[in-house]
Amino acid sequence: MTTSINNTPLKTTPLIDAHKKMGAKLVDFGGWNMPIHYGSQIEEHHQVRRDAGMFDVCHMTIVDLRGCDVMAYLAKLLANDVTKIAQQPGKALYSCMLNPQGGVIDDLIVYVMQPTWVRLIVNSATRTKDLAWMHTQLGSMAIDLSERDDLAMIAVQGPNARQLAQQALVNDRTQADTLKPFNAQLFNESQENERFIARTGYTGEDGYEIICANEQVEDLWEQCAKVGIKPCGLGARDTLRLEAGMNLYGNDMDDTHTPLESGLSWTVDFSNDFSNKERLFIGRTALEQQLKEGLRYKFVGLILNGKGILRAHQKVIVEGTEAGELTSGSFSPTMQKAIGFARVPINTGDQCLVAIRNKLVPAHVVSLPFVRHGKILPPIIE
Repeated sequence: MTTSINNTPLKTTPLIDAHKKMGAKLVDFGGWNMPIHYGSQIEEHHQVRRDAGMFDVCHMTIVDLRGCDVMAYLAKLLANDVTKIAQQPGKALYSCMLNPQGGVIDDLIVYVMQPTWVRLIVNSATRTKDLAWMHTQLGSMAIDLSERDDLAMIAVQGPNARQLAQQALVNDRTQADTLKPFNAQLFNESQENERFIARTGYTGEDGYEIICANEQVEDLWEQCAKVGIKPCGLGARDTLRLEAGMNLYGNDMDDTHTPLESGLSWTVDFSNDFSNKERLFIGRTALEQQLKEGLRYKFVGLILNGKGILRAHQKVIVEGTEAGELTSGSFSPTMQKAIGFARVPINTGDQCLVAIRNKLVPAHVVSLPFVRHGKILPPIIE
């Protein structure tokens, strides 16, 4: 039995045997025994950018909400306004769940299948506190909140991901080719081969996130491999999301920072509800106060000009003063440069220095993302 540093058994996904057969290097990832790569993290990164790769994301937490008060509940729980897509079956929405101080409890995706049924995908590392917070906010609302630990999920990503995934799914008679971006559909409902397919992902490439029963996921994984979708580990997933400008909870935002200073202002909806009343979502008052006082920090991308690798917690020097900090960083296989995210003072210009091993290395300050759909975006100076 594999254990973590504190000698507790590591949790495993239903794909653990498949990972071992495919030669994965397994590591402790937040208490889960997960593949970091299958031989080369760099090759897996390029595989997703240029063709198609698949990731085990069964460790993510799937939550279903059902009941007549679901929309009212989520209108209070989330900073983004889910009610605006209530009448669009299958539409997805990215949002943050905030505490009263405006800090980010977690970021998540909501799939509105019906006004009385939504599916949430939340981070595994925050599962316990997320579920506790959601239950606390239910009050007397008529909602059934259930964690779906009977379900598993894989992500198939890349420019050829959808075409290949449809070949792998042909035996299930699923037809996901007409699914629009940021939409989901449930296929073969209540059948043994039920599939929930969403055109979403965490890489900046097109593709699907596919949910099925735990007992079915290894067969699905093997079907994907047979049509040429290569397995990829968490290492490539991190460099892909970094290039795509996608935040990682615990690094780029947390419950001590608001979405307004974490590059997520676009996920906050201050508009009124359908009754033209102010939507009083949790954390709204704190965010409005922060805007009234003026933001002190902004969230930017950094491209290193000299030698070195950008890493989380490195200090950013602006005009001779230690004024900001890296939240994420790595070497970009697509750009062949060191890149990162940083929270810096609001008046920071287009140049800064980063403290790397007692040296100050120059860096460009740019807007995000760095790469989208396989193409390097021209750096836009902040």
